[in-house]
Amino acid sequence: MSASPMRILSIVEATTINAVAKVVLAFYRAASELQKSAADFPEIEGSIVTFERRSDHTGSPNSFVSAAREQGLVVDVIPERRRFDLSVLTTLRKMIEERGPGIVVTHSVKSHFLLWRSHISQQYPWVAFHHGYTTTDRKMRLYNRVDRWSLPAADRLITVCHAFALELARNTGVAPESILVQHNSIQPQPPATDAEAQAVRSRFTIATDERIVLAVGRLSKEKAHIDLLAAFSRLRASNPEAKARLIIVGDGPERGRLETAADSFGCKESVVFAGRVSDVRPFYAAADVFALPSHSEGSPNVLLEAMAAEIPVVTTKVGGVPEMVEDNVSALLVAANDSSSMATAIARVLMDSALAQRLTANASTLVATRYTLENYVRSLTKIYGEVIEARRRD
Repeated sequence: MSASPMRILSIVEATTINAVAKVVLAFYRAASELQKSAADFPEIEGSIVTFERRSDHTGSPNSFVSAAREQGLVVDVIPERRRFDLSVLTTLRKMIEERGPGIVVTHSVKSHFLLWRSHISQQYPWVAFHHGYTTTDRKMRLYNRVDRWSLPAADRLITVCHAFALELARNTGVAPESILVQHNSIQPQPPATDAEAQAVRSRFTIATDERIVLAVGRLSKEKAHIDLLAAFSRLRASNPEAKARLIIVGDGPERGRLETAADSFGCKESVVFAGRVSDVRPFYAAADVFALPSHSEGSPNVLLEAMAAEIPVVTTKVGGVPEMVEDNVSALLVAANDSSSMATAIARVLMDSALAQRLTANASTLVATRYTLENYVRSLTKIYGEVIEARRRD
C-alpha cells in the first residue's frame, strides 16, 4: 500500500515572478520531477494561496498565478483592499479548510501574520519561511515588527542564512537553535550561445575589446548600486587599460537616482541600464565579472546564477554571502559601502586571468555539489515531514 501524498499549501505574496515566487515554483517543479525519478521520494500535492489588490485586478491572472497554474498547481486568489487587510481572514480560513493540507507554509511577513491571526495554525501544522526583510521605507520596517507576534507561534521557523537566524532570534524571541537554516539552491540552465552573448554587445554597442562588469537585481537602496557606480568610476580612473563597461540589469525605485549618479560620477556613457529582462542568461554569457554590492543579502539567487554561469564574482560580505562563498577561493569578498575595495577587487579579476579561472572553477564545483535543487527539495521535504509527524504525536 503506497503512502498518502504530502499535501503542502504555500501562502505566497507575489504578482510577478519575484525571488520568493521563483523559489516556491522551483521547489514544486523539482519535487514533481523527483517523484518520477526517485523511488524514495514522497508524492507531493502542492497548492498555493495568494493575494491580489482589488485596484490591481485586470480580469486576467497575473504572471505569478499564470506560471503556477501552468505548472499544474492549484492556485486560489484572495482579493484584498490593502496590504494588511484583516477582512481576508474568513476567506483564508475557508480556502485552507477546503484544500485540507497536511502542512501550511507561509513565505513573508503578511502571510505569517494572517495565518497567526486566523488561528488556522491550531488545526494545521505550520512552517514559517523567512526569506529576509526589505527595508526600503519606514512603513515596511514597521510591518516587519509584526513577526515578533506571529513567528513564535509557528511549528518551525526556517530562514535562508545563519545571519538571518541570529537577527530573527533577537527580534522575535525564538531560540536560535529552533531556527533552521536552508540556503537557496539553483538548477543550472543551459548557457546562452555565443551568438546570444554577442547580441548583448551589439545591442548596447560594446566593442570587442571592452570588458563587461555585470550587476543583476532590483534597483532599491539595500542593493547599493550607487556604491557600484562609485566603484566603477574609480576603476575607470585607476585602470583605464581595462576598457570596462558596466551593465545593470533590473529596475526599481532607485533607477532615476542611479542614472543621475552615473552622470555625476562622470561614467554615464560607460554605464548601461538594461532594465528588467526575461532571460538574463545572455548577459551572464557576455560578462567578464559579476558584481554584487548589496548592503543586505540573505542567500542571493543572483549569486548562485553567476556562479552557475561560471563568471568570477566580486561581492560584499553581508548576510549569508560569507556562508556561501569563501574569499579568494570561490569569490572575492569586500566590505559593504567600500567603493575603493570593490574597484580594486573588480580590477584584480579583470587583470588576472588565472585568478578569474580559479574563482569560477571553485564556484562551479560549489553549485554542483552544495547548492543543487535536489538537495534543497529533499531537505525541505524532510523538515515538513518531521513537522507533520510531530503534530500527529501531540
